[in-house]
Amino acid sequence: MATAKTGWMIGIAGALLLSACAEKDVILPGPREDLRAGDPGAGAAAPVDVAVSLPAQQVNSDWAQGHGTPAFRTDHPALGAAPVRVWSAGIGAGDTRKARITATPVVAGGRIFTLDSGAQVMAHGTDGSRLWAQDLLPARESEGQATGGGLAYEGGRLYVSSGFGLLSALDAETGAVIWQQKLNATGSGTPTVAGDLVYLVSGDDTAWGIEKDNGRIRWQLGAAPDVANVLGGAAPALTDQFVVFSFGAGDLQAAFRQGGLRMWNATISGQRRFRASAKVTDITGDPVIVGDSIYVGTHSGRTVRLNAGNGERIWTADEGAMGAVWVAGNSVFLVNDRNELVRLNAEDGALVWKKDLPRFTRNRPKRQVAVYAHYGPVVAGGRVVVASNDGALRFFDPASGELVYETEVPGGATTAPVVVNRTLYVVGTRGQLHAFR
Repeated sequence: MATAKTGWMIGIAGALLLSACAEKDVILPGPREDLRAGDPGAGAAAPVDVAVSLPAQQVNSDWAQGHGTPAFRTDHPALGAAPVRVWSAGIGAGDTRKARITATPVVAGGRIFTLDSGAQVMAHGTDGSRLWAQDLLPARESEGQATGGGLAYEGGRLYVSSGFGLLSALDAETGAVIWQQKLNATGSGTPTVAGDLVYLVSGDDTAWGIEKDNGRIRWQLGAAPDVANVLGGAAPALTDQFVVFSFGAGDLQAAFRQGGLRMWNATISGQRRFRASAKVTDITGDPVIVGDSIYVGTHSGRTVRLNAGNGERIWTADEGAMGAVWVAGNSVFLVNDRNELVRLNAEDGALVWKKDLPRFTRNRPKRQVAVYAHYGPVVAGGRVVVASNDGALRFFDPASGELVYETEVPGGATTAPVVVNRTLYVVGTRGQLHAFR
């Protein structure tokens, strides 16, 4: 009986299956999209034709702090058309699997200051001679347990943040430690110094205002914590009244410089579709203040122009910025999240041109995982300069984006370049400071 019932059920199922096979497939209307397309919106906006207008070149005597603050920035430093490497000097530990150099060198008073991947600070003369070294590795820590940090120079002192959670003030002439302040979190954010305070953001997304004379805490500001941060935090930028902090969740906050009272908050929302890396919403470069505007980009695929007075958005470009943008004249230059050098119109954010930079470190498709890192850009000597860890220092025409000159960085670059007195300085992955002139 059970066998007969089972056979009857199998027969019914077979009939239904044959009936279903006989039905005609329903073809859904509408356009067909490639499921593997990386970014359907890419290339949708046609480039605009805008003549480039750069400020005149200036011979600057220092590069003491990040270029986001107008008072510390030379918009177009002078540099030769085809600089060559004139010397290289060791600064300590280079990049390893566990530790990275994240501090862009600063130059002041005839000295170039660097921070290696193991928390050692070093000063060199403009001829490459070593002047002093100071190890800021805490007594009970070992090299490689933390990494990252930043540098700022002001008034004869060098202020150093480190991944070991310390902010240190050093005598710039001797390297002697003047004071240290514990941050209770990684101190990989780059400091900014002005007036009587040092400003920085620690790894737990806390903004600090610290007295520069003695290291005492004046005030703190909190933001929503975000664990998807990139190594090496952006330096705060300053207006006459406000300090502007950037945080890991794509947030910007402006506060009064002395008391830390929050004035406005802005979130840079949006991301490039179909890219896993776009989930990292960190602001990856210093906010850059130009006049009444702030220009800043995120790792997730957006660059914006904001009103510096109230944080309101003026325009948004669908291009992420992997470092601080460079604003010169009527143009905004950046390296985007697709390893492209991009020029935007500063007025409305429209794309003017974009040029491919080396992307994957391996050519075979199945091994295309790791990508090259590109640092900058910097506008100097009438060119747009990008330093890359593929071993090249590249110079591009700002009007067309065409590559016009290239020279070697031994081992590849690991920081953005800085330009002082017609000389370009960049730190390499092997722990060397290189000078090009």
